[in-house]
Amino acid sequence: MPPLDIPTYALVSLGGVTVGLSLFAWDFSRWFASHKKRFSPKALRQLAPFLLCLAYGTLLILSAGGLIGAAADWSLWGTNMVGEAVLVYGVGGTSPDVTRGSFLALTPGGHAVVIVTTVVMLAVSSRRGFRWDFVRGVLAGVSLGLASSVAGVAGYVLAPVVSYAGDLVVGLL
Repeated sequence: MPPLDIPTYALVSLGGVTVGLSLFAWDFSRWFASHKKRFSPKALRQLAPFLLCLAYGTLLILSAGGLIGAAADWSLWGTNMVGEAVLVYGVGGTSPDVTRGSFLALTPGGHAVVIVTTVVMLAVSSRRGFRWDFVRGVLAGVSLGLASSVAGVAGYVLAPVVSYAGDLVVGLL
């Protein structure tokens, strides 16, 4: 068990991935429809906060535990339950487990990066007010971070990069 004896489950179902992809599709399609020049700096600048929140959510679910990890785990449980309800009762499907076989964990430096990023997220949110696009991005990242498919590629990419960078900055390397 992680510190504070808070259990973490870190299992994602097809329902959770469906919710994560739906949240991603919501913001991406609204951004896509609102810009004719999609690769202009102005258009990409408006997409950047959502993508950063997506990456932050992925890092949260890769955390080892504690209060922040438990909040991410409970969020994952919630998206799994909502997605399973929609798949089972909405379209009559099933919701199997789609968690990747190898679990990527952050190093101590990676956990430090998560704490610093959490402080930055709180600072930005307190300055600009509550933003639903941040919530959707973080929930999408939490839902997709452990998936074994292409949807979970952010976990494969982010975990080693953030862990290495965090270890390098705090002097663990």
